[in-house]
Amino acid sequence: MAYLLVRHKVKDFSEWKSGFDAHSSFRKKGGSKGGYLFRNEDDPNEVIVVLKWDDLEKARKFANSEELKKTMEKVGVIDKPDVYFLDEVERPSV
Repeated sequence: MAYLLVRHKVKDFSEWKSGFDAHSSFRKKGGSKGGYLFRNEDDPNEVIVVLKWDDLEKARKFANSEELKKTMEKVGVIDKPDVYFLDEVERPSV
């Protein structure tokens, strides 16, 4: 399974979250199979998103799309995102 991990800071989490939710159809159309959303306990405007993809190339295409860049700017991303393309190796039991 392939994953896309993105870490970035946002101006206002609530504003960002509304935009993230509104963007779900674009993620799904691009091949996202859902994922996880995290906030930094010490800085609630630092967000980490882990999205599952059936194909790593689809994840790359999504992450590099102009649509995503425009949306991130619109919803208040205020720093350069850290983006990682991950390939699941194993799920340790402990």
